[in-house]
Amino acid sequence: MYSSVITTARGVFAAQGIRFRIEGEDNVPRSGGAVMAINHTGYFDFTYAGLAARRSGRLVRFMAKKSIFAHPVAGPLMRGMRHIPVDRRDGRASFMRAVEAVRDGEIVGVFPEATMSRSFELKEFKPGAVRMAQEAGVPILPTTIWGSQRVWSKDLPKHLGRHNIPISIVVGEPFHVAPDDNRNEATVRLQAVMEAQLHAQQAAYPPLTGDDLVYQPARLGGKAPTPDDAAALDNADMTRTVDKFNKRRTSR
Repeated sequence: MYSSVITTARGVFAAQGIRFRIEGEDNVPRSGGAVMAINHTGYFDFTYAGLAARRSGRLVRFMAKKSIFAHPVAGPLMRGMRHIPVDRRDGRASFMRAVEAVRDGEIVGVFPEATMSRSFELKEFKPGAVRMAQEAGVPILPTTIWGSQRVWSKDLPKHLGRHNIPISIVVGEPFHVAPDDNRNEATVRLQAVMEAQLHAQQAAYPPLTGDDLVYQPARLGGKAPTPDDAAALDNADMTRTVDKFNKRRTSR
């Protein structure tokens, strides 16, 4: 099923006119486990990141929120491709399942920011990717994507038809975590590596102007929210979600 979905997705990408520039494909190991750590600015990031593993003949198993697996269309596909559901209220079971997959030689894709970045800057990383790599004794593949936010991101116009948007994908050199490394310190180092990598991609990307400035970080003169403003928007979303959950419990 996974191969069929990839073939279909590539056909969709071609119809959309997406111009991929993929660098560092040789950094994806042809065998053995690895954790692919990916930045998150668009809803299709997991489909794009997986393309970087094609040259090595690898399929990436992604960790995704549990609600996607309940969708009548996406759910059977996610299960068929053996992606890993994550319960955000208690992620221990999904974490152990991911560690087991990596130990068995799989590449597991994770988003260390946990949620999409509205500012298009890297949010503070959670230590899960480092912990997973450390427990399984495998490398981390620092993977950064730039341009995907222009296709479909939070609170912004989406472009699902033919748009000819360029998307840059870079897989950096494997990042190794020693058994006795401090996880928090290793997480900070990983974020610094991915930030430098992402900034280089942004510098090489075609300039954005006019209405497209909403997809550009404020740091680069764009109209995206600053990291502080983005954090406030994320907090408001979280508050609304908790309120809805509490209302459902009360109504029962």
